[in-house]
Amino acid sequence: MTEHPTSHEGRQPLAARPQERARPRQEAAAAGLPSDVPAQPGGPADRTATAASTDTPAATGAPGTPASARTAGTEGAAGASGASGAPGSSATSASPGSSASTGSPGSPAEAAGGGAGAPGTGTGAGAGAVAVAVAAQSPGAGRGPEGAARREGERLRFVGAATRRIARGLDLDEIVLGLCRATVPTFSDEILVYLRDPLPVGDERPVAPFVLRLRRTDRLRLSELEGEELVLVPDPDPTPAAELCEVRSGGALAEVLRGVRPVFGDSAAAKAALTELLGPEHPLPGGLRAVLAPLRGRRRVIGAAVFLRRPERSGFEPNDLLVAAQLATHTALGIDKAVLYGREAYIADELQRTMLPDSLPQPTGVRLASRYLPAAETARVGGDWYDAIPLPGSRVALVVGDVMGHSMTSAAIMGQLRTTAQTLAGLDLPPQEVLHHLDEQAQRLGENRMATCMYAVYDPVSHRITVANAGHPPPILLHLGGRAEVLRVPPGAPIGVGGVDFEAVELDAPAGATLLLYTDGLVESRLRDVWTGIEQLRERLAATAQLTGPDHSPPLEALCDDVLDMLGPGDRDDDIALLAARFEGIAPSDVAYWFLEPEDAAPGRARRLARRALARWDLEELTDSVELLISEVVTNAVRYAERPVTLRLLRTDVLRCEVGDDSPQLPRQRRARDTDEGGRGLFLVNRLARRWGATRLSGGKVVWFELATRG
Repeated sequence: MTEHPTSHEGRQPLAARPQERARPRQEAAAAGLPSDVPAQPGGPADRTATAASTDTPAATGAPGTPASARTAGTEGAAGASGASGAPGSSATSASPGSSASTGSPGSPAEAAGGGAGAPGTGTGAGAGAVAVAVAAQSPGAGRGPEGAARREGERLRFVGAATRRIARGLDLDEIVLGLCRATVPTFSDEILVYLRDPLPVGDERPVAPFVLRLRRTDRLRLSELEGEELVLVPDPDPTPAAELCEVRSGGALAEVLRGVRPVFGDSAAAKAALTELLGPEHPLPGGLRAVLAPLRGRRRVIGAAVFLRRPERSGFEPNDLLVAAQLATHTALGIDKAVLYGREAYIADELQRTMLPDSLPQPTGVRLASRYLPAAETARVGGDWYDAIPLPGSRVALVVGDVMGHSMTSAAIMGQLRTTAQTLAGLDLPPQEVLHHLDEQAQRLGENRMATCMYAVYDPVSHRITVANAGHPPPILLHLGGRAEVLRVPPGAPIGVGGVDFEAVELDAPAGATLLLYTDGLVESRLRDVWTGIEQLRERLAATAQLTGPDHSPPLEALCDDVLDMLGPGDRDDDIALLAARFEGIAPSDVAYWFLEPEDAAPGRARRLARRALARWDLEELTDSVELLISEVVTNAVRYAERPVTLRLLRTDVLRCEVGDDSPQLPRQRRARDTDEGGRGLFLVNRLARRWGATRLSGGKVVWFELATRG
């Protein structure tokens, strides 16, 4: 069940603010008002007054000014008119400039009750500043033309402040909360906000049936503290209301919602509509103390708001329907915009998520970790990307790129370039050739489609890495001993410039070292240039490595988090992509490599070589399976090869076998007929191997399979 927070959530109750309760007495004394005003003869002994909301504007229209501060300048005049205690005059009068005005309920911050208390027990002018003048309901209070004009001014100021508060919200909950806080208790003692479930977005047709769900309810009451002060506190016993309401076609509630305009709850149709909406257990106040206001967005009704006043408070006036209509209109339009904004944010998040890898692969001999941060909440998509692509021979391609800008267009271009890079990597092209083809692709996408990119290929067998750069910040290599260095790679020109050659360099990648690829959003901002940021990043990596000692590398995930922690409050001008690779490599003792001549005796020789390697690695239990699969794969290779065939065995957490030849034609598994003499080799490989595949190379292909070892 959905929780419906009350209006005291998220802020301190007024009862917990002694300084605000004491301030009105001081202001009243400064204004020359008496500390105690006798109640009107014959008035109720203990009437409850509704306090002015702290969120409604003062005479100057500034929202959020406390009621005590807003009444100080005019309480002298109020005291002169109401302090005498004569019949028909108010005991304490609220100032014209305060949001808690005196007079009719048309003044949004209306007071309830006739007198301040029994004779000799008045609450004083301070209580009038906090709880609004308790004599506002007096028959003679502000009934002339001057009082009517004052009430109209109060109404306009309240509507202006309330709509400003509603408009401040960006999401659905903020807008509904703004409506509740602006109206309780200034305009009503209780509010219930129902919204359509689910809410339609834009031009979508709403789903049937028409269901309203209670989104939020606020209800405050007045409490007397130590027999002196009247303050607002949360009501501990909220009135029960229906959680869900299905609007029946042709019913009373449907007719009221179709009329769009707010209605009083005293008519038979309105009472039936309120009973249908709130449920039979919710009591309805008598008289003009209930207003049902439909919430109509740009195209349809999306909900309803119910404003209620307590029996001890005077009812609403006809002009209050105009106030309710204004609040309902601004709230509904704000909800419409919030729903559209939420849909756009969802689309942006989904677009960015699908443009980046869901998870990184776990290739042999290297561990990977990544991070992505958008530029800001209002710019959730960008042109930064990262990728890790497994290559033949247990190698892996590491890619980080940055398309100019952070918008939907940048994300779309990034997605196309990332797809192109994956396709080119599958062809096993050298890094500089991959960048060259990416440059051509960027030019085909249109003018000014520029991006930077770093493309590196790591070989865990040779412990080497080949890097090509296209205008991207240089990578940083963190060695096992804690030394961090910025790798010297040719800078290159950005992708999309055209007519530029790219260079590649081959560097050592020792076991235990960590390579960090990143985009310029991590090191460049308005507060620092890119090279200053790179140096700070290098120092940060070195300092982090010192914490784990010279013989241990820092945990990869924690290292990424620590790198992002170096960003200060003003350092987020661009989105950030980060890719970290921990090189573990494959020991030479775990690799066996041979060349086989393309002749009929090659499969037998391959079986003998594999049997010796398995015996050396203490994996004799895999001998039968390996000999069978190697014999099938090598036979296919010899059948089409013209140059020597390569055979390589790798022992890691699995046993991997790779057979390469110079034929570009990839083998395809097919179902052999009973009369066929061949076509069953790949079927055996598929049934016995844990995984298998074939990859086309620039000079041929590689067919590989993996078998699980004993733990």
